[in-house]
Amino acid sequence: MAEFYHSVTLIEEKCVGCTNCIKRCPTEAIRIRGGKAVIASERCIDCGECIRICPHHAKRARHTHLSRLSDFTYKIALPAPALYGQFNNLDDIDYVLNGLKQMGFDDVFEVSRAAELVSEATRKLMVSGKIKRPVISSACPAVVRLIRVRFPDLCDHVLPLKSPMETAAAMAKQEAAERTGLPPEQIGCFFLTPCPAKVTDIKMPLGIEKSQVDGAIAISEVFPELSQKMDHLETVETIANSGVIGVSWATSGGESAALLNEKYLAADGIENVIRVLEEIEDERIGELEFIELNACAGGCVGGVLCVENPYVAKARIQRLRKYLPVSQNHLMGGPIPELMGWEAGLEFSNALTLSADLKQAMQMMVDIDSMEEELPGLDCGACGAPTCRAFAEDVIRGGCEKTDCIFIYRKQMQKVADTISKLDGLKQFSKEEKKD
Repeated sequence: MAEFYHSVTLIEEKCVGCTNCIKRCPTEAIRIRGGKAVIASERCIDCGECIRICPHHAKRARHTHLSRLSDFTYKIALPAPALYGQFNNLDDIDYVLNGLKQMGFDDVFEVSRAAELVSEATRKLMVSGKIKRPVISSACPAVVRLIRVRFPDLCDHVLPLKSPMETAAAMAKQEAAERTGLPPEQIGCFFLTPCPAKVTDIKMPLGIEKSQVDGAIAISEVFPELSQKMDHLETVETIANSGVIGVSWATSGGESAALLNEKYLAADGIENVIRVLEEIEDERIGELEFIELNACAGGCVGGVLCVENPYVAKARIQRLRKYLPVSQNHLMGGPIPELMGWEAGLEFSNALTLSADLKQAMQMMVDIDSMEEELPGLDCGACGAPTCRAFAEDVIRGGCEKTDCIFIYRKQMQKVADTISKLDGLKQFSKEEKKD
């Protein structure tokens, strides 16, 4: 049995079984059983849609807390570019970076610095022609996991480069070790994350064996204290070392624009992402060379661990860009550095496979089709499954009973009532005959 780590978890006592989450989950990973939501680990991609949609706050994201900093001698903050969009009237990134140092971090390494290097590495890789077109960005871990679960034929289209987060952590640790002389195990890198998918990506990374990041702290957790520290800065040290290209990764379209190639598409929001992936799978998007997909609306600024409205944050990022140079980080000549590439290709997950036995899987498919024809096709969710098709699959897999569908149950009850009525009629007729 495969082991899974998930940032997204259920607070069972808060769940009322309202079915909102089962309709929004992009991989149909949630069911309502016994009046409570149940999350299938093998299907969950930690996109955070259930957190966003739950009116009862019964879903939450696990993340690293600030207390973990005490586990390391030297602490490095890795701020996501989305962090800058949380502050009103910010015109200098150095205020944020200095505020982080005031919070207890010994150093700060901007993820936007690494993003500029990843953008350049992407341009080089695409020129080489060594990857299938269209190339799909690997920056959003929720999208990568979605492809792995629902679109296995697209696995070899995914860009085999580490995310800016991972690249930043590797560079930060290397620089810190050279500067301080400390061993790597005493240097802790903490990503300030806008979403739960990054938390999972650190615990169970794809494409690499082990993450260089030691923890992911939610932006919503650092925001109150960081704001207070920024308001009381006495001096502002010049730390920032990234430009428009890196900071623009915070919003949808930022990564694509950095490729300096017009043949790209940028989509955000999980439903739009699925629609685009379906069209790529059907080979209806052949003229494009690069596809940037973000599970959250607006891009990373729309993550559920942010504090600001994503469109307000996006507007702030746009304003901040006018104070920045185009780019401040470049790769040296030669091949793409090893620390930036994946160690292994993306392999599909068999989470949606009906059976390892092809003959049995084909028969199950026939049974599901037959079962679905008996259902009303309303996708009401009353059975605890998101669609009638999903319910039919659950029945054939043995996860629930056919009568869990209220429409089938009502029909059966009606048959029972009709049978009882007929029996009562026969009994009454028999009594009247005896009287005669």
